[in-house]
Amino acid sequence: MKIYTFKQTQLINASLETVWNFFSTPDNLHQITPPKVNFKTLLQTGGPSMYSGQLISYKLSPLPWLRVRWTTEIKNVVPMKYFADDQKSGPFSMWYHQHNFQEKAGQVEMIDEVCYALPLGFLGRLVNFLLVEREVNNIFKFRAEALDKIFPKKSQN
Repeated sequence: MKIYTFKQTQLINASLETVWNFFSTPDNLHQITPPKVNFKTLLQTGGPSMYSGQLISYKLSPLPWLRVRWTTEIKNVVPMKYFADDQKSGPFSMWYHQHNFQEKAGQVEMIDEVCYALPLGFLGRLVNFLLVEREVNNIFKFRAEALDKIFPKKSQN
């Protein structure tokens, strides 16, 4: 199984507590997901705040003609530092996404690290090359732009 990695670092103009509260509320995920994927939360165990062991099920369209269900489990929650979501079922053979947060000079450095694999051997590698890698990059590009709008930089006066 071929494992692919993606890493993105972003500075967010807010306090660590504000950023953590935003990301530890699963209902906020739709705000940083491109509208074209038609993202909808189907089930979320527990309350409105994230915790280790929480299960979240979604329905989304990674391609205009394809609608899939995706269930992730929240793991390794260390408040104000990091957490991960691990695919339990969905379109990938494996998906593990760790979110790391660190305060830096009045901002928050957020590092997203994703490891994923696709089914179908050579065909999966071809699909990654032709489509999936680009879509993962586009989703995280959208996410970075959305976060810049949610947490705008303060004007310098």
